[in-house]
Amino acid sequence: MSDSSPIDPPVPAPSNANFVGLLAANTILTAAMPMLIILGGLAGLLLAPSPTLATLPPSVQTFAGLVATGPLSLLMGRYGRRVGFVVGGTLAIAGGTTGALALAWSNFALLLAAHAALGAALACYLYFRFAAAEVVSESWQPVAISLVLTSGLIAAFVGPQVFIWTKDLFAPIPLAGAYAAICAITLVGLLPLAFVRVPCVTVQVSRSRLDRAALLAILRRGPVLTAVIAGAVSQGIMVLLMAPTPVNRHPKLTPYRHSKLTPLS
Repeated sequence: MSDSSPIDPPVPAPSNANFVGLLAANTILTAAMPMLIILGGLAGLLLAPSPTLATLPPSVQTFAGLVATGPLSLLMGRYGRRVGFVVGGTLAIAGGTTGALALAWSNFALLLAAHAALGAALACYLYFRFAAAEVVSESWQPVAISLVLTSGLIAAFVGPQVFIWTKDLFAPIPLAGAYAAICAITLVGLLPLAFVRVPCVTVQVSRSRLDRAALLAILRRGPVLTAVIAGAVSQGIMVLLMAPTPVNRHPKLTPYRHSKLTPLS
């Protein structure tokens, strides 16, 4: 008796072109991450009603990324990686546009909304490493993941330079140009995805209820628990060190007022 389940569409064969496209897209798109580390604190200091709330935008950004990882994973499992990356890019463009408007309108709440969208976008970009592993042979998967992670070093150098070049683009409104630059970077970074074909992996687990006992059993395993704790602690330390640094670099900045706009040096 034949199986009545629907036939999956043909999966394209993995190719080096697919991997190069994913690597290029990841390198360009993640250049926004170091920019946001700088922008979050400075824009927060400019717009926050109190200096104690200056680092709230990067905090909201991190929390939004945490919340978005699950839905984004389910989205990619159903519609494919490329659709998920386009959604992430759309969120980045929306966040960059909203951030520029927040500075133009001196609206702190709008700035928080911008960084929430940008945090979700950055969470989406974390899946590039898995997409890269899916378009190469099994023996090359560790190398593919390592190269995708290493490409972040390029973004770490490019992002701050783009910030320096664009922060006063819309002077006398400071920093708005950097948020606009994130939109431009995202548009450029999405272009390589037009030539990428990532195999669509059907996830059957999503059709049934999650077995919480099995999940807890996995989390109790020593190596898994160690990796989770190490990742959480390292991420927390990174945010603790990077988010307040730009604020400390410009200690004389006062809350944003249209009557006192001056480009940042």
